[in-house]
Amino acid sequence: MIIDKYNRRVDKTNSLVCVGLDSEFAKLPEKFRQMENPQFEFNKWIIDQTAEFAACYKPNIAFYEARGDQGIKELKMTMEYLQKNYADIFTICDAKRGDIGNTNNGYITSILDWLGFDAITLHSYFGSESLKPFLDRDDKGLVILCRSSNPGAGELQDLVAQAMGLPLWRIIAEKTANEWNKNQNCMLMVGATYPEEMKIARSITGDMTILVPGVGAQGGDIKATVTAGLNDEKRGLIISSSRGIIFAADPAAEAKKMRDEINQYR
Repeated sequence: MIIDKYNRRVDKTNSLVCVGLDSEFAKLPEKFRQMENPQFEFNKWIIDQTAEFAACYKPNIAFYEARGDQGIKELKMTMEYLQKNYADIFTICDAKRGDIGNTNNGYITSILDWLGFDAITLHSYFGSESLKPFLDRDDKGLVILCRSSNPGAGELQDLVAQAMGLPLWRIIAEKTANEWNKNQNCMLMVGATYPEEMKIARSITGDMTILVPGVGAQGGDIKATVTAGLNDEKRGLIISSSRGIIFAADPAAEAKKMRDEINQYR
């Protein structure tokens, strides 16, 4: 199973930390912005600084697409650097894709095959028929958006479906766990800013791995997240911080601090 790669890295580093490579060009230090490949050089530096404490890296593709072909080139360079030097570290492309089946084949080719990510974030609004091309890839991980970390998440995610009497996010959690995970390649995304929902999601999904954004700059609490979301193997969480690590004065120290704080509650 693809999640075994993540679990091996967790055990090797004693870490559930995911470093979000959200390398927004305008926020890069000046010395990197003057380089030929600024996002790649910055990412390379961050990776080398934090790899000791990282179980996962998660670039948000928007920050690379914003720079056109140069940004995509530098994302590809970043992935090639990881594959060459840190091949055991799990990688997620935060792309939030999801469309009709034949369109999804294009996303699979570009993100999972050409760029070479281990996993991708997906929304399920088009239903299981749409997700099937991803679900069939048992060699790749699929992170289904369930309960996002943004303050306005409840506008749609809390809507109760009359037929089932449950909010939409819970229906997605149940479908992911009970219907879509036949190849054991599904994960959920549940924000750290909603620990009560995290607890419910864990009860629904068993030991399934959950990607957790919202720690750090978004205000999610690590203790509440770990307490609510840890699985029976003391793993099962990919706890992501982006700005709080990559734009810190000392990224290595921040990644270690986060790793150690998480481990206090494991």
